[in-house]
Amino acid sequence: MSANRPRGRLLAAGAVAALVLGIATTLLFAATGAFRGSAPAAWRAPGAHCSSPALQGHLVDVTVGDMGPGMMGRPHWRTPGPGWQGMGMMYLRATPSTVPAGKVSLRAVNVGALPHEVMVLPLSAGQAAGERPTRADGRVNEAGSLGEASRSCGAGAGHGIAPGTTARTTVTLQPGRYELVCNFPGHYIVGMYTELDVTR
Repeated sequence: MSANRPRGRLLAAGAVAALVLGIATTLLFAATGAFRGSAPAAWRAPGAHCSSPALQGHLVDVTVGDMGPGMMGRPHWRTPGPGWQGMGMMYLRATPSTVPAGKVSLRAVNVGALPHEVMVLPLSAGQAAGERPTRADGRVNEAGSLGEASRSCGAGAGHGIAPGTTARTTVTLQPGRYELVCNFPGHYIVGMYTELDVTR
């Protein structure tokens, strides 16, 4: 048992370092406006509304958010429940959390002050949401991703969902368990994940 203790401390120290690095990097980029450098105009208009076409299959509404500047006094950001993991600083929740197999459309809205994304990753047997290892950059391995909503006011992959905008993706899912994650540096480790169950 004592042989595993140093390894456990090393893993915990690495997780804390990734968390601190991810949050610091995200806040630094947000404060300096680095996210806006090559981003679409929607990023510069946080209140922008996106039109959404009719989506195929079963609809899952995904809400992503954070305790960005000016939001520290809003107590509901720390409300416990499904999709509100980590320290309550950032969250990702899906409604409904269970859908039938087939075509599934994710419609993600960013109600926070920082950009986010939603990726669909399968969960293996015995694996729970939030248990993926993170790399030194505070991100999880994206191999096996089935889809991504990260294009502001659009579908598919992009540069992130700008604050106040939506993104969408449609995927075909077999029965099983999936994890919806935000894979911006450090976001997963502070709670931006939730489970989506797909039934027969």
